[in-house]
Amino acid sequence: MSRFVHLVAGARPNFMKVAPLYHQLARADWCRPVLVHTGQHYSSEMSETFIRDLDLPTPDHQLSIGSGSHAEQTARCMIAYEKLCTLTAPDLVVVVGDVNSTMACALAAKKLGLDVAHLEAGLRSGDRSMPEEINRLVTDAIADLLWTPSPDADVNLRTEGVSENRIHRVGNIMIDAYELLRDRIEAAPGPSSLGLAGEDYAVVTLHRPSNVDTQTKLEELVSAVTQTAEQIRLVFPLHPRTSAALERFGMTAALKHPRIHLLSPLGYVDFMSLVRRARLVITDSGGLQEETTYLGVPCLTIRKNTERPITVTEGTNRLIDAADLPVAVAQCLADEAPAARRPELWDGHTAERVARSIREFFTARSA
Repeated sequence: MSRFVHLVAGARPNFMKVAPLYHQLARADWCRPVLVHTGQHYSSEMSETFIRDLDLPTPDHQLSIGSGSHAEQTARCMIAYEKLCTLTAPDLVVVVGDVNSTMACALAAKKLGLDVAHLEAGLRSGDRSMPEEINRLVTDAIADLLWTPSPDADVNLRTEGVSENRIHRVGNIMIDAYELLRDRIEAAPGPSSLGLAGEDYAVVTLHRPSNVDTQTKLEELVSAVTQTAEQIRLVFPLHPRTSAALERFGMTAALKHPRIHLLSPLGYVDFMSLVRRARLVITDSGGLQEETTYLGVPCLTIRKNTERPITVTEGTNRLIDAADLPVAVAQCLADEAPAARRPELWDGHTAERVARSIREFFTARSA
């Protein structure tokens, strides 16, 4: 008998985590993966491009929750997902990452008595001012299966009193996404499409509310970025949140610099083709800290903390303040490649381990 497994994705990083598992489960004869797109990222730039890049089908269900405050988005998602589960209850709900859709669908499912699994569980920044930290804590507290990417995540869950039988370290699903599309990423033109073939450049991605939502912080960031452009060319795909903030505070023109290539959001293949060839990456993203560690690319993360500390202790990542960016970049350019190693189980086979965990879970439930 085939079991139905909902794979819930709300924002574009979710699709990168869902895709390898979708393809793994689609090859199985014991379950059927059902792709649920909540629509938290609702523009084609932020979702549909990634769906196409990752060879995913059109989602089976579109909840179309759209934007709004955290409470509005969470509430709409819970209502819409509860209706879907009431009509066609899945055998397992898989939520990924730490966006509002992750927590909302986990809550709605558990209140209906459904089994829930969290992929990328146990990550903690220790900063509860981050909405993502609240989403992680709540989701992990109620999920039946917690699939972790690294030992520190296991420790976090144990410290919070989670029983061992719920914790399963499976590795980093983001690496599976990269390996899934490695051939296409390596074949993509990358820097040559921007006239940067043979040149050193840095990739920049900045979108966290703590960095872009206030004028003072954004001014500091723009100043640091433009100073950095004097040292190395920058490729800067602008997140819609960052574009809107630049427009709102009248700072769009401040980034018009001959050595800054401002781009619209890119699909996964085009973006990673730039990252893999970059001299360094400047970001506030979570996923990029992991991908640069895997690829051995130096990463400067403009944040006070990270929920992925293994990228600092074992990988290529450094946490810095915006004001320190020009100096940190100069140090990166002067140094050899950082000594780093790929964390255990970051090997492109996480989806296989997750699928095996799901099958064992179903077997135990049937016993």
